[in-house]
Parts: sequence; C-alpha cells; structure tokens
Amino acid sequence: MTHQTSQNSDMQECIEACKTCHDICLQMALTHCLRVGGKHVEEEHFRLMINCSEICQTAANFMLSDSSWHASVCAACADVCDACAKSCEQVGDMDECVQACRHCAESCEHMAAQRQPAGSVRQSSDVSPGAHA
Repeated sequence: MTHQTSQNSDMQECIEACKTCHDICLQMALTHCLRVGGKHVEEEHFRLMINCSEICQTAANFMLSDSSWHASVCAACADVCDACAKSCEQVGDMDECVQACRHCAESCEHMAAQRQPAGSVRQSSDVSPGAHA
C-alpha cells in the first residue's frame, strides 16, 4: 500500500526515478564495476556512482516527507545524476546506469523548477556587499 500525502503525479514519478537510479547505481557499482575492474573502479568514477546513489535516495526521502526543501535537493540530485551519466557513458558498458541517471536528472530538474522553498538560503543571502544585519 502506497501512502501519498500532497504528492502529485510529477512528484511520485520523480520519487520512483530516484529510487530506480539509487538501486541501479549502487548495484552496478558494487557488482558490475567491481567485477570488471579497470576504469570501472577508478576512484573518481566509483565515488561518483556511490554519491549518485546516495543523493537519489536523499532526494526521494525529501519528497516522500513533503519537505519544503525538496526542490533544492532535487536540483543537486539532477547535477550529480548528469555527471554520473556522463562518467558511465565514458567508461562504457553501463547503458542501464546511463539511462537511469538521465531519466532521474530530467525528473529532478522538473521538480526543482516547480517550487523553491520559502526563505531559502539564496533569497536570504541576496544582500548587497558590505551590508550587515
């Protein structure tokens, strides 16, 4: 049974894209990449896959909790997913991960554009230089 609060269909789709990307990145990193070795386990690529998995899970959790900060987390998730897709594409033989990351990035970009949290850090830091509170 799926519990939905005020989640709309776009958010639900993004949650599913994040969960899928989390699962695929984590599984491919810890199985495929470790088995294949070589450029698949180079430090930057491997770290990026793990980071992608983690930010996807975090973005899903923020949306599931209906956090007012989910747009900011989704924006970060989209950036990491884009980077992960590019890295996996360069390494090669990781089409499933590339597709999951691209789908998640697109969905998260859409969520990030829908709503910005009230009182976000960006808004409160838009103070002219030299002005102190």
